[in-house]
Amino acid sequence: MKPTVKRGLLPLFLVLLVAGCSDSDNPPPNTLPQPEPEPEPEPVPFEILYEQGVDQYLGEYTPMTSDSADGIVQHTFGAGDGPLCLLGGEYTMATRDGTADDLMIFLEGGGACSSLFCQATPTAAPGIPERGILDPAFPDNPAAEYNVAYLPYCDGSVFSGDAEYDTDDDGAIDRYHRGLKNLSASIDVIASTFPAPSRILLTGNSAGGYGTDYMLPLVRKLYPDTPIDLVNDSGVGVAKPGFVELLGEEWNSLRFIPEDCEDCINDDGHTTGYHIFQLDEDPNLRMGFMSTKQDVVIADVFVGIGGEAFEAALIEEMATLEEAHPERFRSLIADGNSHTFIQAQFDREVAGIPVYQWVTDMLNGAEDWQSISD
Repeated sequence: MKPTVKRGLLPLFLVLLVAGCSDSDNPPPNTLPQPEPEPEPEPVPFEILYEQGVDQYLGEYTPMTSDSADGIVQHTFGAGDGPLCLLGGEYTMATRDGTADDLMIFLEGGGACSSLFCQATPTAAPGIPERGILDPAFPDNPAAEYNVAYLPYCDGSVFSGDAEYDTDDDGAIDRYHRGLKNLSASIDVIASTFPAPSRILLTGNSAGGYGTDYMLPLVRKLYPDTPIDLVNDSGVGVAKPGFVELLGEEWNSLRFIPEDCEDCINDDGHTTGYHIFQLDEDPNLRMGFMSTKQDVVIADVFVGIGGEAFEAALIEEMATLEEAHPERFRSLIADGNSHTFIQAQFDREVAGIPVYQWVTDMLNGAEDWQSISD
């Protein structure tokens, strides 16, 4: 006898079977695994400055000649709308191969020129001076084996300007402030010559100390992941009310300060807030600032507030910077009113520590790297 199946039971059985398969193999759409959300992109250091145009000349200019002699390559730019010195002379910078993977970018000093005063080096000297940290034979020089890029200073605007003036109204330009073009063309050469350093020491003295402020975002643009140690020798941000704004307007360099950064220049005119902004923006950056207590060139000639006022502000502003970034900022403050250390007084002792040793401790990441003062 054949088994019989009552009508109505088989369809019900099939429905349950199909439903069971659907539940196990084909879950409803709202139970499907959801893709992981895309991670938020890492913030780009100094992106606000790039939006304001500080990088607008990168990739625009190349040297007319690059000549090698005695281990130094001299990169010279021609006339026209590109890099120039204050009076219209050609701009030149130099590179030197070292034996290490590290790179030192050095910005030279030489005064300033504005409608307030004009005492500035108007020509770019060729070569690389062998003094202090630039001298590979200097005893205990921590950068002796570094690759070197040397930027002479000749634009009168502490490497920041993008303006020109006919000061006597005779129809001919008298002042070419092309610091931004000089920096941009130079960092293009540097990145091409030294594409993958393990670390960058960005340093300069006097006008070149100030120049490190303006070179930093350009260096970071072309070296986004490389650790940067910045040593500012005698170009610290002590000023007076209205001073930075006046020069920034005249030199057309205010684009280096974020438009929405109300604290970048404080009520006393100091740029401490700007340096805090730089450290806030770039976690792969460390800073060391150097100055004498009453630096006569800065306190009396450039800023014009006198030695005592400069000293009081210097001590307070350096302390504020270190309080904001205690792991990545240190200062060296020496007695007296002399000007610059890193070339002229590299072996000078401050609080019993030679300047070269202080820089060595910084570069080595040593715990001994501390703020010191006479």
